Amino acid sequence: MTFNELKKAMKVIHDIFEKKRSGNDGATNDYDFADHLLEQIKKEDTFLNEEIARDLVFLFLFAAHETTSTALTVALRYLDGHPRVMAELKREHENILKMRETEGSSISWKEYKSMTFTHTWYVINETVRLANIAPGILRKVVKEVEVKGYTIPAGWTVMVCPSSVHLDPNVYENPHEFDPWRWEGKELHAGSKNFMAFAGGTRLCVGADYAKVQMSIFLHYLVTKYTWRVELQTNRVELSFGLIEPSSA
Repeated sequence: MTFNELKKAMKVIHDIFEKKRSGNDGATNDYDFADHLLEQIKKEDTFLNEEIARDLVFLFLFAAHETTSTALTVALRYLDGHPRVMAELKREHENILKMRETEGSSISWKEYKSMTFTHTWYVINETVRLANIAPGILRKVVKEVEVKGYTIPAGWTVMVCPSSVHLDPNVYENPHEFDPWRWEGKELHAGSKNFMAFAGGTRLCVGADYAKVQMSIFLHYLVTKYTWRVELQTNRVELSFGLIEPSSA
């Protein structure tokens, strides 16, 4: 996405907000995400303003779509090459169908939360750890700090490279191996310094849980309704990005 395309997209979002605020959006009484954000802006105890709200809409519509679809693409490649993982994934999701009271009903929140092998520090987290969908995390230095003899002045922008940790053999045993079971018995939290696929701390990815829901539902229908294989002539997987890592200025 070029800078001009970004400006056009943000203008469309801005116009939608303006129409909703004035009541001239031509919509029915359906309550949507934009309505929710506008309500939150009005609250006194919120950090949210309209600029942040527009950024959130943009991220959910564009950046979240790119990162999630890329992660799913890579997950398919890993699953195809690891039949034991695939078998366990199918077992988990087929068991959900067996336990379902109403045949043919949609996935419930309870069923989603039961997908332990899928999203609770297993398949999805191992996929994003190994693939490093977000190649860099930018942070602004708010206070001068010294790191290993180097002084980083306040106001500087620093970039953390997650792959330097995710693929470090001192942190992960056999780091280049796709092994969802490595997470068994381990508890991660937002501030983990060893797992930064969704960033961390107070700037943790706002769409982390949303992405996991999307990926889990996709994998559920994929493994319960389809038989598939990846036809690649090489084991090398190259990722190309648009929003999270622009190909050009």
